[in-house]
Amino acid sequence: METIAAISTATGNGGIGIIRMSGKDCFKILEKIFKPINKSTEINGYTIKYGHIVDKDDNVIDEVLVSYFKEPKSYTTENMCEINSHGGFVIERRILEECLKNGAILAEPGEFTKRAFLNGRIDLIQAESVIDLINSKSEKEAKASISQLEGNLSKNINEIKGKLLDLMADVEASIDYPEYDIEEVTNNKILTVINDVEMDLTKLSKSFKNGKVLREGIKTAIVGKPNAGKSSLLNNILNEERAIVSDKKGTTRDTIEEFVTINGITLKLIDTAGIRRKSKVTENLERYSVMRTSLAIERSDVCIFMIDANEGVTEQDAKIAGEAHEAGKGIIIAVNKWDEYEKDNNTVEKYKKEIYNKLSYLSYAPIIFISAKTGQRVEKLYELINTVASQNAMRVSTSVLNQVLNEAIAIVQPPTDKGKRLKIFYMTQASTKPPTFVVFVNDKQLFHFSYERYLVNQLRKEFVLTGTPIRIIVREKRDKD
Repeated sequence: METIAAISTATGNGGIGIIRMSGKDCFKILEKIFKPINKSTEINGYTIKYGHIVDKDDNVIDEVLVSYFKEPKSYTTENMCEINSHGGFVIERRILEECLKNGAILAEPGEFTKRAFLNGRIDLIQAESVIDLINSKSEKEAKASISQLEGNLSKNINEIKGKLLDLMADVEASIDYPEYDIEEVTNNKILTVINDVEMDLTKLSKSFKNGKVLREGIKTAIVGKPNAGKSSLLNNILNEERAIVSDKKGTTRDTIEEFVTINGITLKLIDTAGIRRKSKVTENLERYSVMRTSLAIERSDVCIFMIDANEGVTEQDAKIAGEAHEAGKGIIIAVNKWDEYEKDNNTVEKYKKEIYNKLSYLSYAPIIFISAKTGQRVEKLYELINTVASQNAMRVSTSVLNQVLNEAIAIVQPPTDKGKRLKIFYMTQASTKPPTFVVFVNDKQLFHFSYERYLVNQLRKEFVLTGTPIRIIVREKRDKD
């Protein structure tokens, strides 16, 4: 492979800049442009030399430290060097140009890691973790990337692969060579291995989802009617004026996305223009704002649904909340401007009751009373967002699920119609976001809405599914009796 070179530090002024080269001719190129103070030519596995980078006329470009990495003891497993210069675009660029003039070619983005992968130093999973580490937005995300870079995920996958290969070898040997004294492969042994592998894969799947949340953040849409305080809440969380705030309704026209890390959890905040009644939407720009709000809800994991405390729940609020509910999103009801609302000892409970009466389909959604302007109880939102996102993505094993189902059936028997009783055979979880369960029954017509609501309440109670809708899908299955 040709020798490649690139500036490895971020663009801008700084104390140190690093120019990296990798390839078989790396040291030869360096000899042409680097004048070390110590004239010794000996290069061990790792060596650092002090000197100057010069051009073809021996004009000094910069005073540098050069790190030598002799193959295979380098990031790429090739001969590699790093020129530590003073930071700054001009100096770094001059040194890179000298490397290119003397035989190196410009590296493509990620090419050093690509060579590490192609040369077998790291696997594909480790290679991908490099960019995750670079782009880390929180300490937890960085730790997860480091763990992956060190090969922990690859190790787990290889262990699972090893279990399956060993089982396949035992099965094939017992079939092909029954005359030999080989330990019999029983059904119990096969099932034991498969169950172990299933548990291992479930853990990996969960870790993948957790890692995805760490990388991408919990996608949180701030929604509500105009002037409910959405932009003020965004500014309070970010602790800066990023969105335009005004008392004039509909001031915010564009969707604004920002990342913020709070208590180790990264949030991807989506602020939107307020939703208006479609009959009142007359301008193309306003129609676009409505569409963008709907898209923001669709893209989100959790919706912070904001209500103006002074106005209460309006028809427009109900439409917005209904859209988030139908989309299956985690929902938090934030009653804003609570500092302005006249209160007594029973105000909170009365207000909650009024909200749940008008928005009965959101009885699962937690309510928090805040002031986006003063920051009152805004910090409590962070914990709620994390909790609701986790509940919305919760997965329950089939065995545990059916244990809960059987207990629920024992407490309240399924309904009958014209002498025919509903039979529920079993339940399984089909998907998450929201938690969706499939119930297999003898006759779908017998599965009354009231019993569905009962099962939903039992599931919510057992698994503490706060802030998320629950979906139940009914499927018919023949009774073998």
